[in-house]
Amino acid sequence: MTQPMPPEGDVTQHHHGHHASHVEMAPHDTAHYREAKRSTWASVWVNLVLMVMQIFVGFWAHSQALVADGIHSLSDLLCDALVLFANRRGAEPPDSEHPYGHGRIETASSFALGVALVVTGGGLLWFAALRLQQVGDLPPVLPAAFWMALLTLLGKELLFRYMISVGQRLRSPMLIANAWHARSDAASSLVVAVGIGGSLAGYLFADSLAAALVGYMIVRIGLKFSWVALQELIDTGLSEEATRAIHECLEQAPGVRGVHDLRTRFMGRHVLVDVHVEVDSRISVSEGHYIAEAARAQVLKTHTEVLDVLVHIDSEPDVTPVHTAALPGRESLQDELRSLLPTDLPAPSKIVLHYLQGQVEAEVLFQAPKPGSETTAQTLCERLLTVETELGKQLSTRPHWRSLKLRLG
Repeated sequence: MTQPMPPEGDVTQHHHGHHASHVEMAPHDTAHYREAKRSTWASVWVNLVLMVMQIFVGFWAHSQALVADGIHSLSDLLCDALVLFANRRGAEPPDSEHPYGHGRIETASSFALGVALVVTGGGLLWFAALRLQQVGDLPPVLPAAFWMALLTLLGKELLFRYMISVGQRLRSPMLIANAWHARSDAASSLVVAVGIGGSLAGYLFADSLAAALVGYMIVRIGLKFSWVALQELIDTGLSEEATRAIHECLEQAPGVRGVHDLRTRFMGRHVLVDVHVEVDSRISVSEGHYIAEAARAQVLKTHTEVLDVLVHIDSEPDVTPVHTAALPGRESLQDELRSLLPTDLPAPSKIVLHYLQGQVEAEVLFQAPKPGSETTAQTLCERLLTVETELGKQLSTRPHWRSLKLRLG
């Protein structure tokens, strides 16, 4: 993502230069990886134990709602396996094929997790609807199912509180999504407990209705997670408030005269920024490079969620498009100037070009005569002023020229 800078010289010779340093990331965020892995394995074991107990007790106690909750726990195990894979791959450093790192693997996994929830919930809704059509033929639910539902509710709620604290501390959308998945499990277990209790109280349809409600809750949570992940995958930017904070940080950097076209996008738990920064049109390329580097460093220091900043240097406001790229290049302009200069003038020592407001300003520099030469510095200066006036009139008829200055330098 690094753009080559032009040779040292005046910044206006490279009017719209890009600048970005290489993305610097730790080879492997081991602390993040270990803690995320630990929380995910805790989820795996809790869901494994509860799944076996729920399905076994559910079949034995004739509770469709408890079996549905057990299948939900099974889907959790599959999602946890996906999270473990994504967490390991997402922590890998950038490589030639993934120069921005592998953070989007977490996002894609969050999307897949949401889709898995929608499919699982839809299946539970379908089977619950079939059971509700034959409530009178269903065997009575046994009390053991009710106590199993309460035990599941307690286990899932404790798991949620642990995982959400880890996800928020690590700023991992994938772990936070998995934590809320556990909370949806706790909520569904509460519904299951109420449904089983209603069935034990004589309302035989309550167990199947609870299973349908569990399916609906799972679909709703899955759609939410998929939508959030999709927003990142299509490069949705930061909130207006967060973007404004970065904009103000850039404006405060020394040498920055204006900031526009600020864009942001997420990369896993990090943020990438690219922006146009306006600087003085008469400074050198190296000073423009320094200002861009200082502005970038200031954002990275004050906004820890930002992974990298791509700074585009402008020597003038370019909010309104100006077709500078359609102007002649340096070689053509130099040849044109040299063909117009009188033969009695020495060869120019340097030609500086400024591409501004859709036209070209030229500064043609000549070395001062050496002491003892026939031509004095004063005489040469007077001659340059005369030629400058004459050539200015000629160039005014050529649309790509804005001004010409001849001087000693």
